[in-house]
Amino acid sequence: MTKVFFKSSDAKPWTAEELQRLQNIRDEDIDYSDIPPTDPKDWENAIRGKFYRPVKKSVSLRIDADVLNWFKLQGKGYQTRINQTLREAMLRQIAQKNETPSSF
Repeated sequence: MTKVFFKSSDAKPWTAEELQRLQNIRDEDIDYSDIPPTDPKDWENAIRGKFYRPVKKSVSLRIDADVLNWFKLQGKGYQTRINQTLREAMLRQIAQKNETPSSF
């Protein structure tokens, strides 16, 4: 058996004709015969967003000195803990208001 490795950078761009042909395919014309059927049991242990990594953005933020000191006193990784605390507050508020992160 021979292994063949491809890089996405080696792929040639789609032509306008190829894109149009794909766009014109109806869902019922797509052949799913090589995909095994799934059962709800298959998804019981699935974890949503397991590999999601949010984009980090560098910002300058003014924080009360006592709050910053409290985070720093907990040791290395205080910036990560600040971010985690802010994320938890955001998710709590989203859940209360039935918002989605994409709505802001």
